[in-house]
Amino acid sequence: MGSDGSRSGPRPQSEPVCASCGRPVGTAIKRRKVLGVFVPVWGPGPCHNPQCDACVDEPQEGAKREAEADAEPARSDADDD
Repeated sequence: MGSDGSRSGPRPQSEPVCASCGRPVGTAIKRRKVLGVFVPVWGPGPCHNPQCDACVDEPQEGAKREAEADAEPARSDADDD
């Protein structure tokens, strides 16, 4: 009962690191669809080290959406007669 014989995936041994510079990167959660249901998939996140070749300088998707929402002018439904 307590054996670790067959597992569905590898066990995490340490924090993911950047392939280019070797510094630790965070974990990014993405999703994929399996049998009509979205399932989370964990993987290494982007590197944010400015001296690294694989550095990602663009803001996160959530920050982009908030910035776009702030940039849109507010609409007024009231008639200005």
